[in-house]
Amino acid sequence: MPTRPRIDIAGYHHIINRGVDQMNIFHNDEDKDMFLQIINKTAMIHKVVVHDYCLMDNHYHLLIETQTDNLSRFMRFVSANYAQYFNKKIKRTGHLWQNRYKSRYVTSERYLYALIRYIEFNPIEARLSQKMGEYPFTLAHLIFNSKDFYPCTNESILFRDYDVESLSGFLGVEFGQDDLTFLQTEQNRKIEKEEDMIIFSKSKSLKEHFMDVKGKMERNQIISLAYLEDGYSQIEIANYLGLSKSAVSIIIKKFEKVEI
Repeated sequence: MPTRPRIDIAGYHHIINRGVDQMNIFHNDEDKDMFLQIINKTAMIHKVVVHDYCLMDNHYHLLIETQTDNLSRFMRFVSANYAQYFNKKIKRTGHLWQNRYKSRYVTSERYLYALIRYIEFNPIEARLSQKMGEYPFTLAHLIFNSKDFYPCTNESILFRDYDVESLSGFLGVEFGQDDLTFLQTEQNRKIEKEEDMIIFSKSKSLKEHFMDVKGKMERNQIISLAYLEDGYSQIEIANYLGLSKSAVSIIIKKFEKVEI
């Protein structure tokens, strides 16, 4: 199967990598701390925001935001420096990483927030913890336990959009099969890079979505559809309809509750 084209453009990226031959890339907490130090140093140099992370023994997840088209440079520095540290520490040679890191460009707000829940859910799925934020090597754990965090996470969504109570509520919702199916759909969405723009498939334009709307109830249903299934952002929908972003957000939340 051909390699999926890498989208190296400013924006949100979900990064995954694991050890060669399924070997552990972290032997202890010291290794995980070193990896985070390397991430932080590199992020500060390349102006990358780390929105969330989860470090498991044999793989990791990062949710980052790049300001310029420098994802490859950022990840090359991180991968090479950690491999050098790890190989020197245990006196080994050869490749540490299974392959080049996998990256997915985040194409919608819903995808972004679903990814945060997915990343924080990883330790629960692996039976290393029983609730979100309990596992030590996630950003939520540091927030819930009022621990120091790296400057590269200062602008994280987890700080920007939530206080401790609301973050607990957001992460407290079980990550179920419907959420996983949605993530898989988004990961498989066809996207292309045209010059400095990302083009990805949508079923309809906003004009087509709202062309024959009759009444507020139908309008609200289509708002939910355009956001949840077609990937339009809340601000795109709000601007098109002449509504406030908060009004669109309330409508979408109502329909999300009905679906659950």
